[in-house]
Amino acid sequence: MEVPEPDVPWVTVVHNDPVNLMSYVTYVFQSYFGYSKDKAHKLMLDVHHKGRAIVSSGSREEMERDVQAMHGYGLWATLTQER
Repeated sequence: MEVPEPDVPWVTVVHNDPVNLMSYVTYVFQSYFGYSKDKAHKLMLDVHHKGRAIVSSGSREEMERDVQAMHGYGLWATLTQER
């Protein structure tokens, strides 16, 4: 089991999936995180082309909330510590 490093931020990672439309993923990033259309679109392209994108960072509790929210929107998301 990994021991979390207290000074390393937690991140929410959204992964590519075969289900959600790119326009929907962009919409989710705009509506939930309040990102501009350009930022949301760039993150969506990272998910689409790279297979994943870090969409938020902060405390573990905040990232758990964001992951749950992404699941609520039907997106595949996980949390991890950024190294």
